[in-house]
Amino acid sequence: MALTCADPEATLDFYKRVLGAESLFEALWRAGEIPVVLLQIGASRLSIHSASAPAEPHARVAMPGSGDLCFRFEGPIVEAERMLMEEGVEIELGPVDRPAADGKLGQSVYFRDPDGNLLELLTTDS
Repeated sequence: MALTCADPEATLDFYKRVLGAESLFEALWRAGEIPVVLLQIGASRLSIHSASAPAEPHARVAMPGSGDLCFRFEGPIVEAERMLMEEGVEIELGPVDRPAADGKLGQSVYFRDPDGNLLELLTTDS
């Protein structure tokens, strides 16, 4: 998944701090040797593109804040809520019942990253 952002530094900080993302190839990106930095979040990988210089090829309209991403959360939804609150992240909606990709009913909380992308943490744990 590629994510276009207005401020790559703010995006890196947010995803590392709030979701525990691990950056990959950050030194190469900082040295200007590659055009994107990668973030690993569980089994998901985000390619972080700067809106001012998105890597080729890119979305037809590469624009910050147009993403809607769902991540599976391991653990009860109250732990996801607590984690977000501890980081000062406002929960926009939830917990609400939502179906997971495997058909199990789960619960989700929704919040936004620095660019306004909608993020969802979904758990099927009680």
